[in-house]
Amino acid sequence: MIRMKIAFPSREFDEAVAAVCHDLASDEQVGALNELLREDAAARDEYILRLELHSRLASEPDLFASPEVDVSILTRPGGILNLPAGSRDVRRTWAIALAACLVLLAAGFWGMRQWRTADRRQATSKAVAMLNQTADAQWSQGGEIPRLNAPLEPGRLRLEAGLAQVIFYSGARVVVEGPAELQLVSQNEAFCRGGRIVVEIPAQARGFRVKTPHVTLTDPGMLVGLDVKDQETGLHVFKGNVKLTSATKPAEQTVQEGTAALIERDRAIVSIAANPSTFASLFDFQARSQAAEARRYDQWRTACKRLEKDASLLLHFNFENVAPSGWQIPNIGNARAGVTDATIVGSQWTEGRWPGKRALEFQSVNDRVRLTVPGEFQSLTLSAWVSVKGLDRKINSLFMSDGFEPRTLHWLIRRDGVLGLTVIGANRADYQLVLSPAVITLEKFGMWLHLAVVVDAGAQRVLHYVNGVQVSETVLKIAPPFRIDAAELGNWNAKGFPENDPFMIRNFSGAIDEFGLFSRALNSGEIRALYTQGKPQEDMMSVR
Repeated sequence: MIRMKIAFPSREFDEAVAAVCHDLASDEQVGALNELLREDAAARDEYILRLELHSRLASEPDLFASPEVDVSILTRPGGILNLPAGSRDVRRTWAIALAACLVLLAAGFWGMRQWRTADRRQATSKAVAMLNQTADAQWSQGGEIPRLNAPLEPGRLRLEAGLAQVIFYSGARVVVEGPAELQLVSQNEAFCRGGRIVVEIPAQARGFRVKTPHVTLTDPGMLVGLDVKDQETGLHVFKGNVKLTSATKPAEQTVQEGTAALIERDRAIVSIAANPSTFASLFDFQARSQAAEARRYDQWRTACKRLEKDASLLLHFNFENVAPSGWQIPNIGNARAGVTDATIVGSQWTEGRWPGKRALEFQSVNDRVRLTVPGEFQSLTLSAWVSVKGLDRKINSLFMSDGFEPRTLHWLIRRDGVLGLTVIGANRADYQLVLSPAVITLEKFGMWLHLAVVVDAGAQRVLHYVNGVQVSETVLKIAPPFRIDAAELGNWNAKGFPENDPFMIRNFSGAIDEFGLFSRALNSGEIRALYTQGKPQEDMMSVR
């Protein structure tokens, strides 16, 4: 019989430790893990850290929802702490004492490790630019579609149609008209492989370089247009003077404002007249972008009208038709559900997904929206458009029922960017926290994101979504019915807990543009529709 072996680090090690924590380890896993831990100091250190983490998951209410850490492996025959046979109480006392020691030993190191990891993620961002605006943009297939206001790392952008504006961190602005391919090299350099672009260089970005297959612009001046084709590049200088070199003319030349040059492969540079009409559509970018935004805004309003016919829509805040000085938010969901309007406490109005549309901003511990949702439900779906400005608290509230009342829900974002939903059972001790991977990363701060969570009692699962895409699925262990009752958007009323406990401060830092609550489990297609109908830009894939 071949004995099971576990190496470190390995997937088998991860699975074995997870199985131990959840009391699911087989005898073979236990034996192989114990053998590894006796021989490998690094594996022991990692094992201690994971036990300590799991112990914290179980001990902090409403932060994590794992069962109590199983330390029985430490006292099993052949284990790390192989106690002689004795009373169950003695063995448990030793196990708890050992686990407590492990917690004390690892706590400081674990906290330092988490902060160093976060600092390292923040310090190693490779982004060199951002996608600022678009107008009817259709991106090439085969790659991830860049998001509005998303940071862009070095790489190629392939625009099949429409217009897009990229702002480099140096301050340079490049408007691209599809079909075109623009390669982001650094915050001070771009390479246009083909298509039409307009480059605007402010004084702060002086020295920004633009390259094509035929020419290098070493100082593009203030405002230039490039028409890049297979065999030639047309350079049009509308403001400032431009210095260039080419393969046929390595000596630096200057093209004056109001003039143009045609640079062909293996031929001398030819002077031509500047032609603004060649770039008319790019100069009209702002107007086209504003028109596209207005069109998207109208499309979303039309979608809202259709959505309001859904009888399961208990609550819908679109933040429209509220006076600037008003403090009541009308619920435009199903009027028969009995959910009244909500009350704004502290929060201020800010700009939403489109110019002219408003959203609510949450900044301080005072800011919140108070509401009440009566009734009991077998399944629920929560949906919101949010812009996260920071994750200041250990737990950052999206939408939470007051306190820890039986059968209620807490929707949250953890400090590490993990989405969570706490489902409380018949009593406070009976709860489950369903977690996603870390999806709210630093580069997503300030972007409009569509978040949704589905509590599907029929299928016994909880699903988290980001921008219409499912990011996690977890077995639901708490049985319905579920309730909301008194609740808060963007904050939490601890209700019955000490007010001076920092753990009970869970206010959200950011803005919320739209919120919906459904009395059923929406399917993946319906979640995707909420995102596609509400996203600020069209960002379609091209059809080939």
